[in-house]
Amino acid sequence: MITEIEDYFAKGCGRCERFATPDCSTRKWADGLGDLRRICLEAGLVETVKWGHPCYMHAGRNIVIIGAFRGDFRLSFFNAALMKDPEGVLETQGPNARHPDMIRFADNSQVAKRAPVIQSYLQEAMGYAEAGIKPPKEESKIELPVELVDALDADPELAEAFHNLTPGRQKSYVINLNSAKKSETRVSRIAKFRGKILAGKGANER
Repeated sequence: MITEIEDYFAKGCGRCERFATPDCSTRKWADGLGDLRRICLEAGLVETVKWGHPCYMHAGRNIVIIGAFRGDFRLSFFNAALMKDPEGVLETQGPNARHPDMIRFADNSQVAKRAPVIQSYLQEAMGYAEAGIKPPKEESKIELPVELVDALDADPELAEAFHNLTPGRQKSYVINLNSAKKSETRVSRIAKFRGKILAGKGANER
């Protein structure tokens, strides 16, 4: 994974085998990514690298992050729950996302065409950062798969460890288990996850 910002625009994020090859997604979207970078810098954002991607900050807070994929590239907003989205351009990252948080581009030329909207949205997000405004905490009850409920009922040690996890880590297990179509697959995964849960880790943590 890269740590130098110029490497991203020249070689990619370093998270897969296509890094530094002509097949890297950053090569396909080079012009559009460059336009996004320019807009962010002209807005006065501080450029850094986080999670192998260009991340732009203001007033000590993450504002947006850039990402490139095979079929599109994106400008994703942090604290998306605050964004008003008057132009209706924000989309959700996936079915488990609560709020629309990204502007998706499927053509390099789209960035220049949407520049005024992007600039306006950046200014809005920067204003929240300057004012110290954060999204309200949203309480949500996580509905556990039946197999997990049964496992927790039968294993007090596991139950205590699971309930001590952060909501985000609990949700990571729920999402993983719900992705399995068969009950026996969920039961098998729970058995494999036991050590992680006891260690206080999420499903995707090593």
